[in-house]
Amino acid sequence: MKTVREKPIIVIRRPKRGHGGHHGGAWKVAFADFMTAMMALFLVLWLVSQSSDVRAAIAGYFQDPMGRAHEFGNSVFKGDGAQAALRRQITQRDLVDARRDRLSQLGEEIERSLPETLGDAGLASHVVVELVDEGLRISLVEDSADVFFASGSARPLPVTERLLAALGKTLATVSYPIAVEGHTDAQPFLSQGGTYTNWELSADRANAARRLLVNGGLPDPRLSGVRGLGDRQPRVADPFAPQNRRVTILLQLPAPPDDSGPLAP
Repeated sequence: MKTVREKPIIVIRRPKRGHGGHHGGAWKVAFADFMTAMMALFLVLWLVSQSSDVRAAIAGYFQDPMGRAHEFGNSVFKGDGAQAALRRQITQRDLVDARRDRLSQLGEEIERSLPETLGDAGLASHVVVELVDEGLRISLVEDSADVFFASGSARPLPVTERLLAALGKTLATVSYPIAVEGHTDAQPFLSQGGTYTNWELSADRANAARRLLVNGGLPDPRLSGVRGLGDRQPRVADPFAPQNRRVTILLQLPAPPDDSGPLAP
């Protein structure tokens, strides 16, 4: 009779090896999120410190990164056809148009704020904001009554001080050069002794406006010139009309380019 031997049962125990907390990958995700947030913060801080021209160009890029929105027409399948291979470059003319658009927006902002700044809705009609070839012109126009300056004087009235202080603060937010000019009508103005004429009066009013703009926050280096033009550039046909007495503030655009080639790198 044979004896049956039982086979021994072999149990293999393998220790489980775990990773310590510091070996995990969760911290990497959190660190990546932190770095992304910091990069976005630095980008925003850089962007708000740039001029309005740079911000307008960046906004235009994100609205149409490839500059090809006008090439697709009404096609449902964008990019289809030979035109998809074209690529539009930003030109000097595009930059000038962007600057004019920014000035137009600024002019609208100024017009909306006038009733509150002046404290009298009727006076707002004496402030003419217009987009001209040279840039954005803001005119403080007199009439038969004294609106902004005392009669025959360069002394600004209180409403003028409030208006130009507010304009100085607003114009400080853009980077365009600014010229201030004074104008009179053709009515001869002679002081006792004949030494103070319309030339001196127009120049003194322009200079008074300059001081108020600077006091309001406009950086002095932004001023490109202060001039008194007397009655040489009337606003209306009648040279004796009181509307020709005015002070103008011109935000100057750069001269338009001679060509429309792409921007230099």
